Amino acid sequence: MSLPDAFHEIARRVNNWGRWGADDEIGTLNLITDGVVREAAACVRTGRRVPLALPLREGGVQTGLIPGRVDPLHVMVQINQEIFGPGTVACSDDAVTMGLQAGTHWDALTHVSHSDRLYNGRPASTITAHGRAAFSGIDKARTVVSRGVLLDVARARGVERLDGGRPVGPEDLEAAETLAGTRVRAGDIVLVRTGQIRVLLAGDKHAYGHPSPGLSIRAPEWFHARDVAAVANDTLTFEIFPPEIEDLWLPVHALHLVEMGMMQGQNWNLEELSTACGETGRYAFLLSATPEPFTGGTGSPVAPVAVL
Repeated sequence: MSLPDAFHEIARRVNNWGRWGADDEIGTLNLITDGVVREAAACVRTGRRVPLALPLREGGVQTGLIPGRVDPLHVMVQINQEIFGPGTVACSDDAVTMGLQAGTHWDALTHVSHSDRLYNGRPASTITAHGRAAFSGIDKARTVVSRGVLLDVARARGVERLDGGRPVGPEDLEAAETLAGTRVRAGDIVLVRTGQIRVLLAGDKHAYGHPSPGLSIRAPEWFHARDVAAVANDTLTFEIFPPEIEDLWLPVHALHLVEMGMMQGQNWNLEELSTACGETGRYAFLLSATPEPFTGGTGSPVAPVAVL
């Protein structure tokens, strides 16, 4: 089934193809300039560091819904082994097999396609089994450091967690922006808190994934208007799930990654950050969130840190 006209109308309004040139591979990360990073550094007042990643472990977030996206399988490959002979220093090493988007992660611009196209109009066929993503792989992101802004939608709406299946639209983002007392600006990385991860932290990973609150199909135009560099949130699917428009699956993914060239992140734990921002009354901070540089990867684990 083809995508509806309503989707294509939004796509035309938010499209960034060619904005930074025909050869561009990083999209809205171009908005993170040296000046943006200098201003972000000025947000640091106390030096308090808040980690935003879930632990990488077996029995993590994944339920088997997405084929091949497995939680980390962590094994020891040597334990206290004296590899240079008896009496020498002993080493322990380990290895991991996992889906790159299994835990707290960034989606690369190549994570989804629509109408056989990727960001900047490149053919979806440029992703191959052996060549991986020929363009716009996660390694092209290189450094992701900017001003982060927490839009705590749950707190702005007076709840600990938004109801499952509730879409987060522009009016919710603006309510959270008012709570934050700062205006989202060009080059910012926006973190949207729904509170949904509380379900996972309470031990129910199936209910964490479905039904879930998440970004509405109306949200991308808001991010586009503000020239946001990237967006992450505290849900498994990022956008509302099941979809708000019947049979229109992952439209926000397609609008962000393909049309806008804007990375998005999932499974970010924003609970401690919500508490810290609420205590200080400051919702802007220096955010360090560089993905692991897997060459040609369509996503990557990340261990983000907010510095207040």
